[in-house]
Amino acid sequence: MRTDNFKLRAYNLFLTKSLCFFCLFWISNVNANVHRMKASEPDSAYFFAYAKEKNAGRDGLLYAWSLDGKKWNSIGTDLAFVKSDYGRWGSEKRMINPVLLPRKGGGWTCVWQLTPENNGPYAHTYTNDFFNWGRQDYYVALNDLDKSTASLVKNSLLAREQISLLGDRLHGTKLKVSWSVIKELIKHYDLALLKQKQWSERSIDDATRFPGLKRLDIKLTPKTEQTKPISDMLVGVFFEDINYAADGGLYAELIQNRDFEYKLSDKQGQDKNWNEKTAWSIDGAGQFSIDSLNPIHPNNKHYARLRGAGTLRNIGYDGIALDKNERYDLSFFARGTSGKGRQLKIRMSTKDGKILDEKSLTVDSKNWKKYQLTLTPNSTCKDAVLELVFTDLQQLDLDLISLFPQHTYKGRKNGLRKDLAEAIAALNPRFVRFPGGCLAHGDGIENIYHWSSTVGPLESRVPQRNMWGYHQTVGLGYYEYFQFCEDIGAHAVPVVAAGVPCQNSGSHGHPLGGQQCGIPIEDMDDYIQEVLNLIEWANGDKNSTWGKVRAAAGHPEPFHLKYIGVGNEDLISNVFEERFTMIYNAIREKYPDIQVIGTAGPFFEGTDYVEGWKISNKLNVPIMDEHYYQTPGWFIHNQDFYDKYDRSKSQVYLGEYAAHIHGRASTLEVALAEAAYLTALERNGDIVKMASYAPLLAKEDYTQWRPDLIYFSNTDVTLTPSYYVQQLFGRNNGTEYVPVEASYSNTVMDVQKRVAFSIVRDPKDQSLVLKMVNILPVTVNIQLDLNKLNLKAETAVVSQLTGKLDSKTAKPEERTETVEKLKHQQLPPYSLTIIRIESAAK
Repeated sequence: MRTDNFKLRAYNLFLTKSLCFFCLFWISNVNANVHRMKASEPDSAYFFAYAKEKNAGRDGLLYAWSLDGKKWNSIGTDLAFVKSDYGRWGSEKRMINPVLLPRKGGGWTCVWQLTPENNGPYAHTYTNDFFNWGRQDYYVALNDLDKSTASLVKNSLLAREQISLLGDRLHGTKLKVSWSVIKELIKHYDLALLKQKQWSERSIDDATRFPGLKRLDIKLTPKTEQTKPISDMLVGVFFEDINYAADGGLYAELIQNRDFEYKLSDKQGQDKNWNEKTAWSIDGAGQFSIDSLNPIHPNNKHYARLRGAGTLRNIGYDGIALDKNERYDLSFFARGTSGKGRQLKIRMSTKDGKILDEKSLTVDSKNWKKYQLTLTPNSTCKDAVLELVFTDLQQLDLDLISLFPQHTYKGRKNGLRKDLAEAIAALNPRFVRFPGGCLAHGDGIENIYHWSSTVGPLESRVPQRNMWGYHQTVGLGYYEYFQFCEDIGAHAVPVVAAGVPCQNSGSHGHPLGGQQCGIPIEDMDDYIQEVLNLIEWANGDKNSTWGKVRAAAGHPEPFHLKYIGVGNEDLISNVFEERFTMIYNAIREKYPDIQVIGTAGPFFEGTDYVEGWKISNKLNVPIMDEHYYQTPGWFIHNQDFYDKYDRSKSQVYLGEYAAHIHGRASTLEVALAEAAYLTALERNGDIVKMASYAPLLAKEDYTQWRPDLIYFSNTDVTLTPSYYVQQLFGRNNGTEYVPVEASYSNTVMDVQKRVAFSIVRDPKDQSLVLKMVNILPVTVNIQLDLNKLNLKAETAVVSQLTGKLDSKTAKPEERTETVEKLKHQQLPPYSLTIIRIESAAK
């Protein structure tokens, strides 16, 4: 064994030395080649653009270069310079047989097939430098492009060339370009690698990154003379019905599929057991069928038909959670076949048959009639069932069978689950964006969310497929959203589609998927009127057409809507711009006081971001919605992101953001990166008006997206470290920002970036709030100069969130300290500290 170990160590030493020698030899050769190339650079080179055929080009457009046209060099094997953004996530974002063509007026056009079929559809985009690309537009067939382009594409497809690169045979377009073009592309790739390295940094690797790092000392001097006003609504929430956030979540309804409207298409046929009877079953000899003849309402077509004797049972959302002695309101519509009364016994039971409460009533009408009663369970049960026992042999029809706890949030009828609503309210959000991002513009034109289908009596609302793969009853509709905003003192920020569906839509019978060419222009007037009707519904007099609908629901006074989002991280195409402009102009003309929020796509850079901002600048859109989900390293290294924004242009709403790590865990590590970034948003609160983490809610075992701010089951609510960061910032907001001059004992920028801070004044009581984030593995000593702040208070409240980086349960702790002691603060490693000093003088 010892001899084997010796041989192994000797062999490893030999390999190590050989590898070192090889690396030194390679580096010296590369340096020599670079030196020779600089001394006599070529005037031009061959340039090759291609997409990998083995995965239908899903990796996007890739490049290679050669001096002689034979020996080829890759410009970043896996760096896509442009990707197809057509159709379904992943499966349809194909780039097949891309070709490059000279563009009139300069630059290049790229055209590619979206499917293997030669007759289309096709995609089109353009560039001047091969790494900044213009809008993508999609065509049903090649001949739908202009005639000269279509002809060039046909010829180029026939003339595609073949090269050998890294052992692969590739097909693509070969061009002769200036050597400066190749140099710029290589520089672009090198910069991308550098950014990738920075942005992939994790705090869990700090022991290696900062070996021997000593305690950091920082002196903070507030510059009160430079105090500036900032947004008073910076921190809010974004609610989207994803992860079962609405039905089975925030919406307090306990009966699943209460209206028998589930459809196989809700899950696009992937679950054969998902249908009108989902969550329902029958015991006994009775018959249970679904019918649609003469329903309660045309929008609620299906109902249950019972015959004989038996028990109709509903299991809720994986069981019905009941609390002992709490009161639950049951309601349903029913009718018989004659005027003779039929006894119906209704009971709450455990899964094994123990009755928790039971009542009877008589169905005494041949026409649809609403019946109501109250049930009170005699014990707590996490997974109860609702049972309707029928014994009459004649036919009985039932629909919209509903069970609500009386203790909803604020006691609202058709209300919200109390503990979840309280958790949201405890964030102290200044606004609520709803009903979603992707959900708002839907999976295809027919799936666009129409606000008017979600107001009025429940039986008249229009349920539909939720694009996240389940069903939405819209019981939680626009009235309930607006009422919730009013209840928690937050501005309502509804989002409507910009005349196009999600760019990730399937075709669903249309010639094209993705944006499906948008709502047809001839139908846009009707759609624009729908958007204008929303504003009238929210703000109009109770005697106006849509104000009457609001008043009939129980809210005669206006909701005082101020903001409306048009679009959600859309593909910025010509189809989009045309429709967005029509909607925007109509709103500005009829309701000039409404602040329209535009969209800059789903990323912090790239085509949609650039083109979205071009539209904003052209139309003078008041606020632009930006989205980005990035690594903790990105948030650490981009705290200056908004420092360079033009203050004369649109304000920013950071509508969706979160720090993501491998596995998408909600840990203290990601929360602290978000906290550091929030201090930067406060610093830029003169241009950044609003920000909201996303997503907000997720039901355990039913998540389509992670991480999320709040996780829940039928009985429990779990708050994440990111939740507490949002809460601490939401409760300690301000309308004035006090710049700070900082001096550090360590001059290394990577060290300094990991300590963030901001000072704001609270408008309500002129409290002073100091926020400090330490994302270092060592203690940070803060010396705080309070002399210019003219503080009157003697004590302050200190809230601190700290713990292990992988903690999913870290919570803030609170203590009181004297103001004098605050002058010297110790920030623990990996911590957020917030100091609130009451009654600071102006």
